[in-house]
Amino acid sequence: MFKVGDLVTRNSYNNDIVFEIISIEDDICYLRGVFVRLCADSNISDLRKYTSDKLNDNFEPELDEYRNLNRNEYFYMPGRILHLDGDRSFLDKCMDFYKKNKIKAYGVFLDENDFGKNVKFYLEKYNPDILVLTGHDALYRKKRDNNSYKNTSSFVDAVKEARKYEKSHEKLLIVAGACQSNYEDLIKAGANFASSPKRINIHALDPAIIAGSLSFSDKNKPINLINILEKTKYGADGIGGIITNGTMYIGYPRK
Repeated sequence: MFKVGDLVTRNSYNNDIVFEIISIEDDICYLRGVFVRLCADSNISDLRKYTSDKLNDNFEPELDEYRNLNRNEYFYMPGRILHLDGDRSFLDKCMDFYKKNKIKAYGVFLDENDFGKNVKFYLEKYNPDILVLTGHDALYRKKRDNNSYKNTSSFVDAVKEARKYEKSHEKLLIVAGACQSNYEDLIKAGANFASSPKRINIHALDPAIIAGSLSFSDKNKPINLINILEKTKYGADGIGGIITNGTMYIGYPRK
């Protein structure tokens, strides 16, 4: 009835989220969110095939900062982004978002478990102003292997390794986490922004929206924290952070 690659929803959750089946073991299907950064598993009996012809969540954010730049007299050097993602399709969506908004960004697809041991290499290679560490996560109702979260520990390890490379929250801004991640642990580890304060799901583009907003924030001024969080699909329930300066240099005159 079901096979790997099928799109499904869960009856016990009112069919609220569309998932892709990534593997099947016995009667258990392992699932990955199509629009949200959530991993889950479900008994086959709880699944319903998603049959709609249109697969679109109608969330197409744009950065006001980019559209409102004064291009008559000034020139701008937005912050560079390094984006490590545990989901290749979500990485592609985020890279399209950066390209659309004229942001210099480098994308790397890695398994979340490999973030910690590879993040220093990519930081040295690309020397970014902003680091995004995201992919998939989940808060388990019952602890598994003495761990309540699927991938938060991997994100925490990567944040700590990044902070060994650059301790200053002003020189390297870090956005970390995915759906239902342990927000407090990520902030304590050294992230500037993290998910998820209310342990809810976040949209695939939410980390990129935060990073893009930081890229276009003035390096000499504190960011507008509330305004940036409100750009994401789920606001401060999904992602929180600390006030720092932005990463964009502004120059004059424009040639």
